Amino acid sequence: MGFIKVVKNKAYFKRFQVKFKRRRQAKTDYYARKRLIIQDKNKYKTPKYRFVVRHSNKDITCQIFSTDLTHDVCFLAAYSHELPRYGVKVGLTNYAAAYCTGLLLARRVNKKLGLEYEGQKDVDGSLYQVEADADGKAPFKALLDVGLRRTTTGAKIFGALKGASDGGLDIPHNDRRFPGTKKEGEDFKADAEVHKKYIFGGHVATYMTTLADDDEEAYKRQFGRYIALGITGESLEGVYKAAHAAIRANPNVPRGPKELGAFKTREGEKPKEYPKKQWQQLKLSKKQQAGRIRQKIANMLK
Repeated sequence: MGFIKVVKNKAYFKRFQVKFKRRRQAKTDYYARKRLIIQDKNKYKTPKYRFVVRHSNKDITCQIFSTDLTHDVCFLAAYSHELPRYGVKVGLTNYAAAYCTGLLLARRVNKKLGLEYEGQKDVDGSLYQVEADADGKAPFKALLDVGLRRTTTGAKIFGALKGASDGGLDIPHNDRRFPGTKKEGEDFKADAEVHKKYIFGGHVATYMTTLADDDEEAYKRQFGRYIALGITGESLEGVYKAAHAAIRANPNVPRGPKELGAFKTREGEKPKEYPKKQWQQLKLSKKQQAGRIRQKIANMLK
């Protein structure tokens, strides 16, 4: 019998250590997280902020997080489902909506901290990074946290980044991954006009116009909500321009009385109560329990 090499013996399994829970669940990239949250020791407990962008099929979330010894702390947040308060009632998950959500969060941060950085009001799609005022307060700085998302060219994550940067936040970045960027030799060349088109929903407007000409039935089926609101491909840019102005005017518009909240209830309404099932016994008070015992004793003495 030949020699058999024992690869995983008892000593191996005694020292085996499982990975972190969120790594096993494929929720956290700890290699990236370590580099985002580690703070210099000579800065003691000074927060190191992250600009966190996440998007799902129905919503875009932008948050400012810092890390404590035991947990993450959320400083402020903005969501794309808040955009109907500013005039954007449809298309809440596209690139233009991501820009608006990033802009909304940036204006909220600056207003809460009393910072006078207006950012770039004239949106032209070019690279913009806020410059610190030598005589005043420094701009709010945060690092982009994309989570497990792929940083592909034209991703919605960079739309939120552009919105926050134009809103006056200091987020270190370049224009390599913005829409319209092409590789020429060893360098990357950004196209500001293409980026501007995406910021104002021009790619959606072009598709709306093309689909309306080619297949009217498909256009009515796919853009029914746009048609109901009277939004066409030509008027879409004006919707986003008005939204940008409204966000800068007041980034903290409260929820309307008819707007559904987190528990799908309107202001002043109580959550819906469903009838109890037969197997769900109602909880008796102490007085009711005592009366029930007296009744049982009385029935036994009869």
